[in-house]
Amino acid sequence: MGTENAGLLDGPDGKARCFWHGNLPDYMHYHDREWGRPVVDDRRLFEKICLEGFQSGLSWLTI
Repeated sequence: MGTENAGLLDGPDGKARCFWHGNLPDYMHYHDREWGRPVVDDRRLFEKICLEGFQSGLSWLTI
């Protein structure tokens, strides 16, 4: 049974994730290892701020 109705999507590994990953490997990797995790290192925070500013609405797959 899928979890799509709860805003979640079951990945090919059976793990439920936020729907936006769309079963794309790069997005699932980002979801599992980056998204929603606090950043405390100044360099990493600067990198994320720059990427967010430069992407200007582009897909994260483009970045």
